[in-house]
Amino acid sequence: MNSVKKIAMTMCIALPVFAHAGESIVKWHDFNDYRDVRASNQARGSYHKHIASSFEKHMAKLAEQLPKGYKLNVEFTDLDLAGDVRYGGMDEIRVVKPIYFPRIKLNYSLTDKDGSVLSKGSDVELKDMGFMDKIKMGREESFYYEKRLLTQWFGEQILPSLD
Repeated sequence: MNSVKKIAMTMCIALPVFAHAGESIVKWHDFNDYRDVRASNQARGSYHKHIASSFEKHMAKLAEQLPKGYKLNVEFTDLDLAGDVRYGGMDEIRVVKPIYFPRIKLNYSLTDKDGSVLSKGSDVELKDMGFMDKIKMGREESFYYEKRLLTQWFGEQILPSLD
């Protein structure tokens, strides 16, 4: 039992040394100018705050994979959420069908701890026309399709620029 405690304590001390600690900075435009961020059954202002909060948390989670001191600046220039808002009786509902695929346009820059730009892009367009054909893990997560799109972009564009 004593050796188990020693191992656990060593792990707690050693793991933070290997942890990454990059950060993300997210910039938004006026939500009224985005292609489709319409709320279904929620006040527009609170829905826009929910979108911003969810995306910022997701980008922060992705940025944790970056080395300490690295910064990923992302500016969302356009956003078209998966689905389309339609009237369903008294309420509006977001109908998700394959023809309403998620699209995101963004500008980004990745800087190292010295402030040198490692990678950048303008008018980057992300879209997933086959978003409903893939296995969906985490069904209840808000903005699942858009987050998956950002995660894929991060893995294909940002992580390789670290080499």
